[in-house]
Amino acid sequence: MSVLKITSDNFEKEVLNSDKTTIIDFYADWCGPCKMMSPVIDEIAEENDNVKVGKLNVDEAQNIAVKYNVMSIPTIIIFKNGKEDKRFVGVTSKGNILNSI
Repeated sequence: MSVLKITSDNFEKEVLNSDKTTIIDFYADWCGPCKMMSPVIDEIAEENDNVKVGKLNVDEAQNIAVKYNVMSIPTIIIFKNGKEDKRFVGVTSKGNILNSI
């Protein structure tokens, strides 16, 4: 499964109303650590059909970032049944993310 581009317009449908566990990478194009996490997020999406994986650009969807108190990026939030289940702030390993699903 490929990584979805999550925006203010599709956040509710793709994340909050999803019937799958959803991993969202809150990032910005100018963020160095975010660029380090990008291939990890891509790998998780490609290797795991049982989860939905998306990236949300905090510069384009500030309202969502504020709602979820994203103060530092990258922030990875795992949503289950439309609710935040787990959060990682900063660079983290693929294993840490997968172990939290």
